[in-house]
Amino acid sequence: MARRTVNVFYDEVMLGHNPEVDVPYLPSRVEKRVRNILSGLDFKWSYPEHPGRISAIKTYLDEHPIPGVHFRTGPKASYKQLARVHTSAYLDYLFSLTGKRAWLDSDTTAVSPDSIDAAVMAAGLAIAAIESVVNGKAGSAFALVRPPGHHAEPVRARGFCLVNNVAVAAAHAHAKLGCERILIIDWDAHHGNGTQDIFWADPSVLLFDTHCAAPFYPGSGHLEEVGAGLGEGYTINVPLPESSGDVAFEKAFRDILIPAADRYKPDLILVSAGFDPHRNDMALNLTYDGFKVITNIVQGIADKHCKGKLALVLEGGYNLTSLSRGVHAVLEVLAGGKVPKVSEAGIKEVEDAADFHLSAFTDDE
Repeated sequence: MARRTVNVFYDEVMLGHNPEVDVPYLPSRVEKRVRNILSGLDFKWSYPEHPGRISAIKTYLDEHPIPGVHFRTGPKASYKQLARVHTSAYLDYLFSLTGKRAWLDSDTTAVSPDSIDAAVMAAGLAIAAIESVVNGKAGSAFALVRPPGHHAEPVRARGFCLVNNVAVAAAHAHAKLGCERILIIDWDAHHGNGTQDIFWADPSVLLFDTHCAAPFYPGSGHLEEVGAGLGEGYTINVPLPESSGDVAFEKAFRDILIPAADRYKPDLILVSAGFDPHRNDMALNLTYDGFKVITNIVQGIADKHCKGKLALVLEGGYNLTSLSRGVHAVLEVLAGGKVPKVSEAGIKEVEDAADFHLSAFTDDE
């Protein structure tokens, strides 16, 4: 495969988002509710969406550099950019929490004093990522950001997400970069309820979402959820059983996503790239090879329909090993690396074992 340039957008400002459940928060009914939930657990719960997620990725990428991958930064998102997908009431409330610690909901979404700056930077880097590919400064881009965004709804934070980064980026592309048809692919283990809500009736965005089926969090993303009004048919949910792995994902992308993209003909592709579908993480059963295969399929769609304009935005992923190596695997493919073939779990190992042992059962020299 030809070598490609990939811009990775990162900034240490995002390390400032660091909710800690053992420190005092603002007194509120939400906090009392969360404290009650946590006290009922039979194990010590710590905030899973922590700064070590992106620092582990950055360290691994520094230690295992990929030719063609370049680190960049960018400005924070403006209030106007955020307001394209979130209400002013919600944004005003969010900004009022600057410098404070608070629980935002019983999904255990919380903020620390520097969280709002981190969230606004994350959204800004998602915008910078799409600008770099639309303006031809890179073949593709990856926004290495946190807090994640795809659960954030127009009026509230949810599921560790404060601002919907990929939605902010898509709305900016539509409003300012001349992108009329935007394809958002969400391969996080959890359904992107916030992204679906924001673009539910908007035909300028086609949302394709693979996820672990309900009742897995957040409990939405049913097959029948296809959008409404002018946006009816522009939401494609593919709920999967928890045992699904590489072969199922490849089939979903080839049999559903490719025909949908061929019909829609996007002029920009965004990916909500979660790495919790890895078999060592939250749910589902993907391997690093599986991530490479679906990345290659998405890159092929971008090459066919929009001159390769593709930007990925980090979502979930909580096992630090599979998260950092998963991101590395995706970047390898984006930079032009080899793409493996995938098979059902265990098949390759059995074939390797057969090759090793076969001579013991035959007369061949």
